[in-house]
Amino acid sequence: MKISGRNRLKGEVKKVVLGDVMAKVVLQVGDNRITSVITREAAEEMGIKEGKEITALIKSTEVMLMEE
Repeated sequence: MKISGRNRLKGEVKKVVLGDVMAKVVLQVGDNRITSVITREAAEEMGIKEGKEITALIKSTEVMLMEE
């Protein structure tokens, strides 16, 4: 598969919470966790479950930065 998106982060699914319509997927990428909310139907079609390796594609018009 070819895709134009360049912000790709490969990681491991750590948690999946299935709701009636939506699914919350927590992905471990290095020392960081990314949370994504997708449709339950998409999660089921993709077979997303804990331990599976998947890639997050990030497309955004805004990125916020914080200094600690």
